[in-house]
Amino acid sequence: MEFGVGYFPTHDGVRPGEIARRVEERGQDALFFAEHTHIPADRRTPWGGGRELPQKYWHTYDLFVALTAAAEATSRLRVGSGVCLVVERDPITTAKEVASVDHLSGGRFEFGIGSGWNREEMANHGTDPRTRLALLGERVKAMREIWTADEATFHGRFVDFDRIWSWPKPAQKPWPPILVGGGGPTVLDRVLDYGDGWFPQWDDADLLERIGELRSRADRYLQVQVLSVPPDPKVLEQLAKAGVHRASSWLPSGPWSLVEPALEKWERAIGELIGR
Repeated sequence: MEFGVGYFPTHDGVRPGEIARRVEERGQDALFFAEHTHIPADRRTPWGGGRELPQKYWHTYDLFVALTAAAEATSRLRVGSGVCLVVERDPITTAKEVASVDHLSGGRFEFGIGSGWNREEMANHGTDPRTRLALLGERVKAMREIWTADEATFHGRFVDFDRIWSWPKPAQKPWPPILVGGGGPTVLDRVLDYGDGWFPQWDDADLLERIGELRSRADRYLQVQVLSVPPDPKVLEQLAKAGVHRASSWLPSGPWSLVEPALEKWERAIGELIGR
C-alpha cells in the first residue's frame, strides 16, 4: 500500500512547491490539494466537521496554480486534487488545466473529483444543487472526449459543443486516473459509470464493506484510495487488508513548525505498520 498526504495550500502557510518538495524528500508517494473557489459569507449549508468552518477553506490558492508549483518542485511525487469541484468549473477549461499539469509533470497527476457539500458555493457558479451529480458525470465524460479525441464533440443535457481542438493531451493514457470522491448512497454507481477508482474519506459509513461491494460489482480494475486517514497503524492495517491502493492523511495548514509534527506522527504510524 502506498501513502500520501492532503493539504489546503493557503497563502499564509507552507507554499505549494515547498510542501511538495518536503513530503517527496521524506518518502511520501502523493500529495493532494483541496479546492474551494470561495466560501459564501452567508452560508446556510452545514459543514460536517463541526460548527465553525476553518479559515483555510477560503484562503487557498487556485487548485491548478498550486498543483503546477508542486509538480515543478518535484520529480517523483504524484500530485492530485483532493478533490476538484468539477460542478463549479467549465469543463473545457478544466480539461485544459488537467492535461497541462499532467503534461508538465510527466504524467504524475491524479484527478480526484467531487460535487462538493456547500450548496451556496455551487449556486454562485450557476449550479443547481439538485442536479449537481448529473452535471458532474456529464462534465467528466465531456473532458474524457477532449483528452482522447483530436477533434472532440459532445452533446449532453448540460454540456454541448461541436468539433473543438484542445491541446496538449495528457501524458497519461487515456487520461489521468479519475478518482471519484464522496460517500453518498449512489457514489459507487458513479465510480462504475465513469471513474478509474473510488476516493472516499476514512469516516464514510461502512467503508470496508462498500469496498467489497465495489469490487464485486466492477467488471474492470478500480483502485481505491482513502483520504482523511488517521495516523493509526491499526487503521492502516485494515486498509491494507482491504486492498486499498493508497492511504492519505490531512496535514494542517500553516507554517512548517505546525506541519512537521503532524507529518512525523503520520510517518510513525506508517513505520509501525511496515515494521509489523
